[in-house]
Amino acid sequence: MTKLRAAITGVAGYAPDYILNNDELSRMVDTTDEWIMTRIGIRERHILKGEGLASSDMGTEAVKMLLAKTNTKPEEVDLLICATVTPDMMFPATANIISDKCGILNAFSFDMNAACSSFLYALTTGQKFVESGTHKKVIVVGTDKMSSITDYTDRAVCPLFGDASAAVMLEPTIEETGLIDSIFYTNGVGKQYLHMKAGGSLKPASHETVDAKEHFIYQEGQTVFKWAVSKMADVSVEIMEKNNLKPEELAWLVPHQANMRIIDAVANRMGLDKEKVMINIERYGNTTSATIPLCLWEWEPRLRKGDNIILSAFGGGFTWGATYLKWAYDPK
Repeated sequence: MTKLRAAITGVAGYAPDYILNNDELSRMVDTTDEWIMTRIGIRERHILKGEGLASSDMGTEAVKMLLAKTNTKPEEVDLLICATVTPDMMFPATANIISDKCGILNAFSFDMNAACSSFLYALTTGQKFVESGTHKKVIVVGTDKMSSITDYTDRAVCPLFGDASAAVMLEPTIEETGLIDSIFYTNGVGKQYLHMKAGGSLKPASHETVDAKEHFIYQEGQTVFKWAVSKMADVSVEIMEKNNLKPEELAWLVPHQANMRIIDAVANRMGLDKEKVMINIERYGNTTSATIPLCLWEWEPRLRKGDNIILSAFGGGFTWGATYLKWAYDPK
């Protein structure tokens, strides 16, 4: 029996027009361009400005572009999964809102939250629906308005994050391309080191939580950094070994864009030259669920059918994982 695989058949991305660079940031908090570039590797980040604009608005832009690129009618979409940690609201799901804004009426849709690993978790979930033979067109969109939960008086956190969205189309193939393997892990001990303290059922919003700035990202940077370097590198090497992949056989590593030092450490452990690593952190910062598909969108003209690619991420929770795929098409 011919094996059915899920292949990425299109990718699109969107970043807001407004750019917050390190010089402007240094006038907001006690920091410098040199400090940020040396420790993180981010020079600028896109910020979604405007009244009433949210993660769904960026996601809608990416999905509409994806539909146009792949010549897909909204009514042809079977499923839409939105990876996000900054939903428009607690409910309904941001995926539902994006579907409505894009005219996607014949699909079901839901959100997935695994922090910065959200896109990979959502991608693998979408893959299973395609491989089952029940769904022929599945959209996975990563979108995050991280500026909405960033405290711009916290010099340790505010340089890290930006806003963006990117989406991929998954379709079935019987060729030797598409998503081949994934490995994922979770360790709940990470909840104490990277989280948002208030706003959930454990600690609902109140005057006290707002005054205490508990609706912003809380991070113990050193601990998160050590875990990320170790686990992202471990799982990336693990998926190479499991699939008998040598460094010279890999075309690209697509790492989550959180910190330049983490990216370098992962590539070094995998034995990869920097030329094989997709890096755009300097221009976008950490856009959480959007970082990996945003890289695929920017590098799409350079990708070739059959390219061996590893996607790798680490996020709060702690969550981490890697996906191995063969690119399914040549530049269009």
